[in-house]
Amino acid sequence: QVQLVESGGGLEQPGGSLRLSCAASGRTFSTSAMGWFRQAPGKDREFVAAISWGGRSVHYADSVKGRFTISRDNAKNTVYLQMNSLKPDDTAVYYCAARVVLSRSYYYISGSDYNDWGQGTQVTVSS
Repeated sequence: QVQLVESGGGLEQPGGSLRLSCAASGRTFSTSAMGWFRQAPGKDREFVAAISWGGRSVHYADSVKGRFTISRDNAKNTVYLQMNSLKPDDTAVYYCAARVVLSRSYYYISGSDYNDWGQGTQVTVSS
């Protein structure tokens, strides 16, 4: 099991940048596929980005492709989401999620495939 704590959210103007961090505790982070999801008010949770535990396989939602970058530092037990060119539609609570997986190149894009979740961090994009 992995305990996850997100940070880095806040208020940013359209076109600005934020970097979210997700700090993990537990022995299994280095073999966990990680994902970022978000949920806006009145909307379902949606997939944002995912990364394999090896770090070389990544996947993005079309809505963030080219603007967001997911990365991880297994030595620091942390996964990041660099968000550039922010838009008001990016406003949501952002969650990170983890699942232990055997393959170093595998990731998941469905929230139901993840076992562990953080508490979320609010991102608001507004002028």
